[in-house]
Amino acid sequence: MSGHSKWSTIKHKKGAADAKRGKLFSKLSRAIIIAAKEGGGEPTANLALQNAIIKAKSYSMPKDNIERAIARGAGTDADAANYESIVYEGYGPGGVAVIVESLTDNKNRTASDVRHAFDKFGGNLGTTGSVAFQFERKGQIIVNGPADEDELMLAAADAGADDVVSGDGSFQVLCPIDVFGAVRDAIEAAGFAIDSAELTMVAKVTVDVTDEAVAKRLMKLMDVLEDNDDVQEVFANFDIPEEILEVIAG
Repeated sequence: MSGHSKWSTIKHKKGAADAKRGKLFSKLSRAIIIAAKEGGGEPTANLALQNAIIKAKSYSMPKDNIERAIARGAGTDADAANYESIVYEGYGPGGVAVIVESLTDNKNRTASDVRHAFDKFGGNLGTTGSVAFQFERKGQIIVNGPADEDELMLAAADAGADDVVSGDGSFQVLCPIDVFGAVRDAIEAAGFAIDSAELTMVAKVTVDVTDEAVAKRLMKLMDVLEDNDDVQEVFANFDIPEEILEVIAG
């Protein structure tokens, strides 16, 4: 489908590795804290909090961690954090559109770090709206294979999903954000193993990156941004051939 880039697959694998060493849990906690802070600590009345909890659970974040994050955000914890949500937009090497979503308690530090990363690897940080029009917010659910694609498509479509994309031994289910929870529940009820469930930005068009040197700089930029503690999500619209990705990884 249009907009399905290699980055979504790479991000998913990186997320699983981050969860193993606990780094991802810190970022998931921040998302829950800010959602509870802005909309209250009751998930049934706070869609953003619902979605943050769904994502945290899909990465096997412990229940106690989730409850502590809700308490901090709702202000029932004396150590409640004062995080601010900031989105950065720009272009990476090769003209690739990049969106960086952050939650930070020091916006000057985060802005400096993000700008430095773009500058260092041949990108350009832009203004609000400079690349957002190239993406669309969607719910994304990753289902482990092997699975019956027809049955998965039927369960997902009945709940309101837009598309099911197969690749790398798994399936990516995309849906409008207002039916995200319903689609996830329907897939789970149908007996499929969900590997992750989260809101994402899907690119409307992708940029082919076939120059190895450009691809290396681009992947380094993605890594540096993703590894920043203040950065929650990085979205990009590149598509790099598998043979180049293997060289870079090697």
